[in-house]
Amino acid sequence: MNNRLPPAWSKHLKSGPAPKPKFPQPNLPKANSLSHAQADAALLEQAYQFQQAKRLNEAQDLCLRVLARTPNHPLALYILGTICLGYEDEAALRYFARAVGEEPKNPYYHLGLASAYVKVSEYSPAIKHMQYALELQPGLIEALCALGDAYIEFDKPELALPLFEKALKTNRDHPKVRIGLARALTSVGRMDEAAGYLHEAIQRRIAVPTAYNDLVQTQKFTDEPKELKSILHELGNSKLDPDDAEELHLAAGKVLNDLKRYKEAFDHFNRAKQASGHNFNIDLYRRWVDAIIETFTPEMLAARTGYGNPSEVPVFVVGMPRSGTTLTEQICASHPYVYGAGELMKLRRVANAIGLRKSSAENLNQAIASITKGLSGTLAEEHLTYLSERAPAASRIMDKMPHNFELIGLIGLLFPNARIIHCRRDAIDNCVSCFVLRFGEGHAYNTDLRTLGLYYREYDRLMQHWHEVFPGLIFENRYETLVEDQEAQSRRLIDYLGLPWDDACLRFFDRDGSVNTLSRWQVRQPIYKSSVKRWKNYETEIQPLIEALGDLADT
Repeated sequence: MNNRLPPAWSKHLKSGPAPKPKFPQPNLPKANSLSHAQADAALLEQAYQFQQAKRLNEAQDLCLRVLARTPNHPLALYILGTICLGYEDEAALRYFARAVGEEPKNPYYHLGLASAYVKVSEYSPAIKHMQYALELQPGLIEALCALGDAYIEFDKPELALPLFEKALKTNRDHPKVRIGLARALTSVGRMDEAAGYLHEAIQRRIAVPTAYNDLVQTQKFTDEPKELKSILHELGNSKLDPDDAEELHLAAGKVLNDLKRYKEAFDHFNRAKQASGHNFNIDLYRRWVDAIIETFTPEMLAARTGYGNPSEVPVFVVGMPRSGTTLTEQICASHPYVYGAGELMKLRRVANAIGLRKSSAENLNQAIASITKGLSGTLAEEHLTYLSERAPAASRIMDKMPHNFELIGLIGLLFPNARIIHCRRDAIDNCVSCFVLRFGEGHAYNTDLRTLGLYYREYDRLMQHWHEVFPGLIFENRYETLVEDQEAQSRRLIDYLGLPWDDACLRFFDRDGSVNTLSRWQVRQPIYKSSVKRWKNYETEIQPLIEALGDLADT
């Protein structure tokens, strides 16, 4: 990890006398104010070092000490925003917004705020702040790359390419430029060019672990590539940090799996999980599922008939990750009346705002009680406005955030006429496919095989409940059925969406547009059946998973 101080700090931590704080205590002499500013700067430099070492609680405490003495210190707010990003994105938004309010001409604060908006899938304000950062400092590499990444996420990769190309002219060796340009090319299906930039990044020793992991995802290997030996050599470096080790192990596992050297591959996947260091409390999650089931009863829902908005535009594709959600979206979004918006955070933000996620049964009841008929209409209207930003003319707009399976009760309250497509796949195949990929902190259940199996059981239990309280609402889309008879199942999907059939849905892999999930490579191909019962390649390695799945494991 790079321990160089980020540019946003330069103004605050430059050598020479420290700047006078914006809010000195009114009765303090000037000399004392200076010493306070110097003390603040020292504390914040230490906070940054803690943050780099992932000692986030200690970093946060130091920032709060600074704010207690110097309220609204913009750099302290900025660091708190970076600490919260990815953990508490709503808090990160507030901190970055306050930093921007204190120092509106600092481009890095605008970039921080933009990154928080991206985390919650609010791309329009994110792009606005990135563009403003570029107005403040034209040619700023971090802003060019951030804007490029946002355009990829916002399904506009063709707008990202010129930004990365401009950044490449400024700094050919910046890791964000190299990796970002390759991902933009991958998103528009130009795999060979993407691979070329990643090869060059590796030769120039730029973001090597990430470059290798991205490179091996651009193709399927039938012969051992020379890169495998290089990846294994990189793993021999005793000074690798955990993030780099995780990426390299995953890259090695992907290649070895392609080569059908399954035992070696799974050893690398296991080591990648050990390097990630994530933990998941399955007992706490089980209690939350209990609370959801106790709260969302047929009686409670019947008492709220007429809530929300009757629009038929929203379509939610839910299920476990790697269950076919991307494939399903690609097929449906090939229809001229359907827009695939990708994985949106909007519904989860609403759930967080009303206290619906990870609450006790008592708190869940209070959260539901807070949703009046009027509020449900307002929330639904806001959501529809957010969707229409992406595709104003579309008859159906698909949100394929898999974990919205947790929030089907909320969907029922806000959009009683929404379509919900539940993607289901052989349980063991599904879990193995999750295990061999790198997911973020929010997927900590994916860290070890037993926890993953127990988590799958909770997901299955919750989906059974939703089918009981919303009979006939949810379309069950089995992955195995889809790959066995693509046309028949695709026709059922389009019929469920209430749309006339279009043959374009059979040529989904020719569709223009970006693909921004871990399924990038697969959905550029016609449907293939090689993923069915793939778990048998790993049967001896995955016994803890099979035992945890119990009766859900079809062995």
